[in-house]
Amino acid sequence: MENLKNQVVLTQEDYNVLIKHVRPSNDPKQMMSLAYELGRAKVLKKETIEKERVKLNSLVKIQDLDNQRVMTFRIVAPELADVKAQKISVLTPMGSALIGFKEGDQVAWKMPAGIKKYIILDVS
Repeated sequence: MENLKNQVVLTQEDYNVLIKHVRPSNDPKQMMSLAYELGRAKVLKKETIEKERVKLNSLVKIQDLDNQRVMTFRIVAPELADVKAQKISVLTPMGSALIGFKEGDQVAWKMPAGIKKYIILDVS
């Protein structure tokens, strides 16, 4: 299960916000980083992207495939992050892992505790 099997699709607006914080890269050594995902992302107009795709301000429900724990939170721009309100920055490892993927995708990502695997259950 690799992220390469899943296509990262971003709105032009989300892409513009992200590249203010992270420089896109095509360097395979940076796999499992937001820079690498931005480098391979397909960027489309907002109205052409399916609603099940994780975007900035999406409410996302995921399941950790190792311990089956289910989590729900909103992915937001860094300045709007508020952990108590379950709003996480797109620049956190979790936010970076999910942005651009869609409901049903399985995502493996390098977290501080090692490689974690998730499935995206719901996006609204």
